[in-house]
Amino acid sequence: MGLDYAWMRKVADELSEYAEQLEGSWSVEIGAGGPVMAMMSPVNRHERIAGRIRDQINQQIGATNPGWIAETGPEVEDPRVGRMRRPDVLVCEERALDSDRDSLAPDEVLACVEVVSRSNPSNDYVEKMADYPAMGIGLYMIVDPRNGTIAVHDEPLRGAYQNREQYIFGDTVGLGAWSIETGAFRRYGKAGDA
Repeated sequence: MGLDYAWMRKVADELSEYAEQLEGSWSVEIGAGGPVMAMMSPVNRHERIAGRIRDQINQQIGATNPGWIAETGPEVEDPRVGRMRRPDVLVCEERALDSDRDSLAPDEVLACVEVVSRSNPSNDYVEKMADYPAMGIGLYMIVDPRNGTIAVHDEPLRGAYQNREQYIFGDTVGLGAWSIETGAFRRYGKAGDA
């Protein structure tokens, strides 16, 4: 997998450079089929939910995991399984963000959160549902504003999560040691709504 992944990473880096010249906001990830470039067009509601989750974790994390932080933006990469993903929110070692590396290693990440987009839900429910446990990410939360549901997955074993807890918007969600209040989360409206 080493040579193949090195090639995929090179292609992903070239796509990232190309994407910087394009109009709009683009993301490059490496999934099971190799590098993927996709236009990021999350609606305001998507971004607000991700921000609320990040903020709530950060309010609690000092008491549970000193030296860790919730962030939006960093990539997590595992050359061993040939994957690179950019979660909407991740919980990582704060010192890892001070490095010059382009991405974080899975052992520097406690949790990944995805807010499902209207246009590509299978990316979060299928591809990332396989990739995160394969990388050894201990907690994976999927928030779906299309139907107001939340699922928390944990205990990765042989490339699959062993447990899943289901919630709906309005519930207090247990994500590891943290509680996420979801009463302010809103479902997507009609196409074009923010």
